Amino acid sequence: MYLTHLHLKQFRNYGDQQIDFTAPKTILVGENAQGKSNVLEAVELLATLKSHRTGRDRDLVQQDQPLAHITASVRRQVGMADLALVLRPVGRRTAVLNGEKLRRQMDFLGTLNAVQFSSLDLDLVRGGPGERRTWLDTLLIQLEPVYAHILGQYNQVLKQRNALIKRVYGDEVEATPDPTEMALWDAQLAALGTRVIRRRARAIDRLAPIAHQWHQTISGQREELRVRYQPNVPLAEDDPQQIQADFLAKIQQRAIAEKHQRTTLVGPHRDDIDFAINDTPSRQYGSQGQQRTLVLALKLAELHLIDEVIGEPPLLLLDDVLAELDLNRQNQLLEAIQDRFQTLITTTHLGAFDSQWQTSSQILTVKAGQIDGRSP
Repeated sequence: MYLTHLHLKQFRNYGDQQIDFTAPKTILVGENAQGKSNVLEAVELLATLKSHRTGRDRDLVQQDQPLAHITASVRRQVGMADLALVLRPVGRRTAVLNGEKLRRQMDFLGTLNAVQFSSLDLDLVRGGPGERRTWLDTLLIQLEPVYAHILGQYNQVLKQRNALIKRVYGDEVEATPDPTEMALWDAQLAALGTRVIRRRARAIDRLAPIAHQWHQTISGQREELRVRYQPNVPLAEDDPQQIQADFLAKIQQRAIAEKHQRTTLVGPHRDDIDFAINDTPSRQYGSQGQQRTLVLALKLAELHLIDEVIGEPPLLLLDDVLAELDLNRQNQLLEAIQDRFQTLITTTHLGAFDSQWQTSSQILTVKAGQIDGRSP
């Protein structure tokens, strides 16, 4: 797939900006806080309906403006596709595909695929389990867009069950829970949670060997990377009935703890993903270079897994990461993507790119929400 055109209107610091992409690699160069990352964020929103920088649409719409528009044209093997997102400070987004307003935003997913790699991705290693769950869920939404609906249903049931627990146990004088009502929410949580767990497990099973291979290549065969899913509910085998039974059994085991903590303690919202280098947990690995190698291997694995599953190469969005990689890792990354993956790269200077890269890339200068094609 190839992004041919992007139009931003009242989005972040862009009033009205159109970009035509004319090369497999586009380098956006400019000082910090000029709007380079905002371009990549817009593409990320078109691919996943999410931004890794904010969860609020009001942060994306220019101040005192009622709407922000992101529109794009994408060339795929099946033909051209036109995408549009209308964002509002308050209220629901509007998603439009090929001129048709979609009733379900889930139907927007899968038209454009992209992998984002930024300095924030080091939080995959250093951050908490929530960072890793979000990473895996974002990948899964692109591999299987229906997963967005499944995860949304699970989170809604989780919210309702937590509300029931707080209502029953939240007052100074505890109420007696209605066993029928609680059993209903338990059953729904287990059924939907099982669907989340099985998909997460399958995704890690496919991603782990690809990441291992890339990590060996980047580290010069000196290190072994292991990626392992750590579900909160036991996962002995991929049997939905058994997983549901184990899920419900664990809910019963944790009932007293849930009463005291007044929240749901069982389910995929408490999963984690373990990264280990040479059998040492990655968070205990002090070297930032090794942590960057791990994240780079994960991102390259994402690229190739999406390519394999979807049948078309996704876009790669590199947000000011080349400066953080040493020369060896830079070369490994640039060699891996070549011209197969359309790549959008932000940087504050062109010194990280050799003359061949600069000659073969489209170079766009970004300054105060304005973009032009003249090299600085």
